[in-house]
Amino acid sequence: MKTSAIIRSGACNDVDTGVRYMRGKTKKATFNLHTDVLAALDEVMAQGIAPSKNALVEQALLKELNELRRQTRKALWQEAAKDPLFLKDIEEVEANFKSADAETAGSTG
Repeated sequence: MKTSAIIRSGACNDVDTGVRYMRGKTKKATFNLHTDVLAALDEVMAQGIAPSKNALVEQALLKELNELRRQTRKALWQEAAKDPLFLKDIEEVEANFKSADAETAGSTG
């Protein structure tokens, strides 16, 4: 029996295979891929690793899109780390919470 776990992005994880796929409507799309990529896709399908080519391609795209978002966030944080106003704001927030953090740290022991 196959089980799927819903995750926050609206995607599902097939618990048996670990493959992520999106729920809901789909739309047909056509892409050109290198023949070696298609051959590797066929090989994976022959091994039964993924439930379908569509699921595997979708999983790969989701992984890549998440990585691109992560890289964008990283670049924004690196940029912010050079911004004197941002750094001043962080110092002010840390100063404002210093006594609250000390109080909490004392009550957790």
